Order: sequence, then structure tokens, then C-alpha cells
Amino acid sequence: MILSPRGLRDATSNLLRLALSGQVADLRPMPADTVDDAPGRTVSRYRPPEGVVPAGPPVLFVPPPDAPARCYDLRRGCSLAEHVVGAGRRSYLLDHGPARYDDPDLGVQRWVGDVLPGAIRAVSRDAGGQPVQLVGWCLGGILALLAAADDPGLPIASVAAIAAPVDAGAARRAAAPPNRIPRTAGMDRYLLRPCTILAHLDSADFLAHIEAMEHFRHMTIAHPGHAARRIYRVLSGGGALLRGGALVGGRRVDLGRVGVPVLAVAGRGDAFAPVRAVRPLVGLLGGAPQVRFEIASGGHLGVLTGREARATTWRHLDRWLDEGIVRHGIRAQRAAATV
Repeated sequence: MILSPRGLRDATSNLLRLALSGQVADLRPMPADTVDDAPGRTVSRYRPPEGVVPAGPPVLFVPPPDAPARCYDLRRGCSLAEHVVGAGRRSYLLDHGPARYDDPDLGVQRWVGDVLPGAIRAVSRDAGGQPVQLVGWCLGGILALLAAADDPGLPIASVAAIAAPVDAGAARRAAAPPNRIPRTAGMDRYLLRPCTILAHLDSADFLAHIEAMEHFRHMTIAHPGHAARRIYRVLSGGGALLRGGALVGGRRVDLGRVGVPVLAVAGRGDAFAPVRAVRPLVGLLGGAPQVRFEIASGGHLGVLTGREARATTWRHLDRWLDEGIVRHGIRAQRAAATV
């Protein structure tokens, strides 16, 4: 590796940071206050930066059942939550806690009939009755759409579904839980990681992202991957999602009943939810007044919060949320509740 004088200076600085603190990434979570706490869900409101007054319809981040809610707040400087909050949007996070093995409905009925509706109503209430803009990743996006279809009366302004596969046949890794690394990849990761670090020693942003990804992977241990596989199989069994609906608690919920605008984003390099597994959403959402489909850079997690997502997915989402302000207007901010 041949470095320029500036690259050598940056590499030396990064080495010193690693030697002194053991890390380059700032992994502090964004500060937030709890606004709703019920079985199966905790809803938190992110604190805006000093001097920023949030405006427009509130945003609720919906994680998938098998992944930590920190997927939206991977690290400072590459955190979707930090980006959205910093743009002056009233932002909330749904944290469902670890997935359960013993749910009689594999979690689907609880998510669509209880967890999501309760969280949506709590956010709308906290934001002075405004409709909520949902942002769901992977199964979180699918469950958000099913909740909107199941109860058209929910105060939902729009749904942004990122890397949400509805065509199980097209998902090449449908048998592998999202955000999991195959066991055989562990050795490769530990063998290649030192070489990768040395090759990018002059890039603090690259090193920080490697650390953040490792940290996130460790956090997924508490979230059983097979639980999400079972949920996905219930939703997509027999091609149900591809036909537009899924059985939830003994009743069929049809995606064609979604009556709010929908943004669907697929990752160009996503192996779990490839473009061809996400694109069918456009044809399934016949009742939505607007459906926009975008393709962005990144794999399954990268399309949400990778380094390239800042210039691709996040820009699509910014434009989408700005249009939500135009559709629903700006209301005076409600005084924050005492927690």
C-alpha cells in the first residue's frame, strides 16, 4: 500500500485512535425519550438537535422482527435516524425487543393487529394527531404495509418499504435469515478483516463502518433468525404475498387495500431481497394513490444504512418525506410530554 503524505497522516491518526480507544466508530445511540411502552413494543421519540424545531408529519421507523432496532442508528455519521432527525423531522423508533419462539401465530397476528397499530396511534397522539409516515426495512416494510391494509382507519400518512421482498421465489437467500452471515463466512471474515483494515487504514469513515457492522452483527445474537424465517414463510406461503395478500389471524389481508402513498426501494446488490423480489410491489398495491419504485446501491443492510446509502436511498427518502409535508401541511409542534 503506497500512501500519499495526506494518506499517511490520516493512517497514522487512525492508528493512534485505535491504539488509544480501540475503535474509530462513534457507536453512541441517538438520544431518545420513551413515549409508549406496552407488551411487545416500546416507542421512543428522538430528541432533535439544539435549535431544531421538528415539523411535518411524524416519522416512525419499523424494524424487522429478527433485527435490533439499532439498524436505523448504526453509527454517528452513517445513521438514518440521525439524518432524519437532523433534517428537522419529528422522528420515532419502534423497538420490539427480541423475537419470541413461542408466539402461537408466529408473530404475524400480534405485529399486524397489535404492535404496529398501537405504535402508530401512540406516535400520532404524541405528535398532536398528525398522520404517521412509516419507514420499514425488510419484513418491517411488509408488516407496515399489511397493517395499513388491515385497518384503513389507522392514522398513516405513507409507507416507505426498503428492501421488502414479496416474491419469495425470487429471493435467492430466502432460506437464510436476513442480516445473518453464513457460518462458513466467519473464518473468511476474520482472515480478511485485518487485510481490509490495512488496505483502508487512511479512511476513518471506512474503518468506522466496519466496526459498526461488526457491532450490529453481535447485537443480532439476541434476535432469533429462524423466528423471522417462520414469519416470512407464513406471509409468503403458497405465493400469498405475490398474489396480493396473506392470512393473518385466520383472515386474508390484501395488499391491494393499502390506501396511502408507498415508496419501495430495492438494493442493487441485495441477495436476500433482490430487485426482482421487491419490484412486484408496484403491481400489488392497486389501491394506493401513488407507488414509487427506486433502485439504490447496496446489499440488504447496505441499502438502508451503508456508506453509499447516504447519497442514494436517503435522498429518495428525503424527497418522499418532503412530499409528505406538502400533502399534510405543517402543524404547530405539540409541547413535549414529561417522561
